[in-house]
Amino acid sequence: MEIFALGEGSYSVDSSKQFVPFNPDTDDAKDRKGSLFIHVNPFLVKTERDLIVLDSGLGYKDAQGELLLHQHIREAGYAPGEVSLVLQSHLHYDHTGGLVVERNGKLEPSFPQAIHVIQKGEWDYGMSGKSSSYRIPIFETLEKMAKIEFVEGDGELKPGISYQLSGGHTQYHQVFLLEDEGTKCFFGGDELPEPEQLIRKFAAKYDYDGRKAMLLRDEYGQKAATDNWVCLFYHAKSTAVGLVNYKDETFNVSPYTF
Repeated sequence: MEIFALGEGSYSVDSSKQFVPFNPDTDDAKDRKGSLFIHVNPFLVKTERDLIVLDSGLGYKDAQGELLLHQHIREAGYAPGEVSLVLQSHLHYDHTGGLVVERNGKLEPSFPQAIHVIQKGEWDYGMSGKSSSYRIPIFETLEKMAKIEFVEGDGELKPGISYQLSGGHTQYHQVFLLEDEGTKCFFGGDELPEPEQLIRKFAAKYDYDGRKAMLLRDEYGQKAATDNWVCLFYHAKSTAVGLVNYKDETFNVSPYTF
């Protein structure tokens, strides 16, 4: 199994829910009062059978107009057209912007050849227009032009790829466990978004069920430590791919080296 963090950089987000690029070397956080600061790391995983993208970033482009997501896949040694699966933990914009690309004024799927795996309840809620955290034009583009496999609850997508309806960050949030050649890789989406959230227990107001998400983080952390999972942290500042250790009721995370 090969694992690549496809970092899209750092951003500030205020009440408008707009993601504004933030460079800590040149920008001052004091100029962005009332903002949260997050980091965005889609992932690419190569298994024996598939090339997999796990959550799809913000969809930002480089100076030449190419998706950063596509550029980083190429830098990892693969072509975007080789991606066979796109596994989505949920459909908030900072996890789905890279699912589409604009060409000649129209949106197209970024991975038209891939199967997009999405919880049906998450899709239905995103399409309802009840929350500004979702972008309906993205979903309409996928519906018309991409391959979608809707799942419900828990299950096995195929040998070595299982999903679990977790329901902490959003009501229909899901997590994934990939197994290949003896390596187990866990992607917790926004229920295990960064190593620091294992270390300090808290119920977040931005989660659909903050207490459940808090308990899930502890559950995932302990399983990761026991079963030697490689964990993918989507919003990590530094350690995006790590191994979890649990000793004396305390977690710590070390970078995973290949």
